Amino acid sequence: MAFVVPAEIGHAPYAAPLLEYLVGSFTTVHLIAVREKLFPTLSEDCWLLYADGHGGAAEHIDLTVCDRFKPSQARPKPTVRVDLAEWRTLWSRRLRPYLLPTEIRSLYSLAVGHPATRRLGDFATVGIGYVSGDNDFFHLRPSEAKRWKIPTPFLHASLRNGRSMPSGQITRATVKKWTRADDPVLLLRLTRNQELPASVREYLDSSAGRAARGGYKCRNRTPWYAVPDVQVPNYVLSYMAGRSANLVRNVAGVTCTNSVHAVRVHDHAAATKLLPQWSSPFVRLSCELEGHALGGGMLKLEVREATRVLFPPACIADNADADALEDGIRTLHRWRHYAN
Repeated sequence: MAFVVPAEIGHAPYAAPLLEYLVGSFTTVHLIAVREKLFPTLSEDCWLLYADGHGGAAEHIDLTVCDRFKPSQARPKPTVRVDLAEWRTLWSRRLRPYLLPTEIRSLYSLAVGHPATRRLGDFATVGIGYVSGDNDFFHLRPSEAKRWKIPTPFLHASLRNGRSMPSGQITRATVKKWTRADDPVLLLRLTRNQELPASVREYLDSSAGRAARGGYKCRNRTPWYAVPDVQVPNYVLSYMAGRSANLVRNVAGVTCTNSVHAVRVHDHAAATKLLPQWSSPFVRLSCELEGHALGGGMLKLEVREATRVLFPPACIADNADADALEDGIRTLHRWRHYAN
């Protein structure tokens, strides 16, 4: 059989059971990974799937990596023969890493197996930020907070999306910059059984408040105006990225919405040692490998994927070929159609 399939077959968790079924049911399973879009007017990238020998079982997965689709009478020769044990264990049933040259995969494999290697999830917890239920109502501009006379103790500066993230760290100066621009960065942070001043009650009873309380999230919580899961993370991580995922230290103590990831460190010694490596070629490559491509050239890091980002020991990182790693990053950029 042969199908045109979404390129997600190379990385999506829901693709793994399908591939397991195929390798257990056919003697030949062959994926043709095509970098250039088969359907240029669609945002969806597509690969080709071929299977033969029904009733048998495959000893490996054949993978052909090519820049563009060229019609032919016969299927193309495999460029990689994917070992099933390696695919299942080292790469968590993902085929996307096999877009890279063997030497880069071997280096990554060496790091994965080294006892001194750490993943982000080993020393930090990654989660989503809060869900307000109505961002426009619960996030006020400084001018609006002043007009409604909302007292400062009921407001908390918040990072609403990745576009507002600076590089390096969020400081008080960053928050002052947002404030001077009159950005809607002040979360109305109210709690259950809290005594509310008249100005806050007036805002809650405004036309915008009456509209907000009718929304699904608000009407299904008590009280409707208490936004749950508001936390102050140690770091904030971009959920989607262009060139690379942005990890920012939260010096100013802001909170964040679910448009970004909240990173809470539980091993501060490890974080102090390892997180400065975030911008290194190896860790940026790890973000590409553990994350996945999204439409429009974006790199997406789900919570589970972010916890798997790899930090190699110095004995591997210091001896790695930085140019080769950068080439690998550019290769994966091209496959997700990110224009540098």
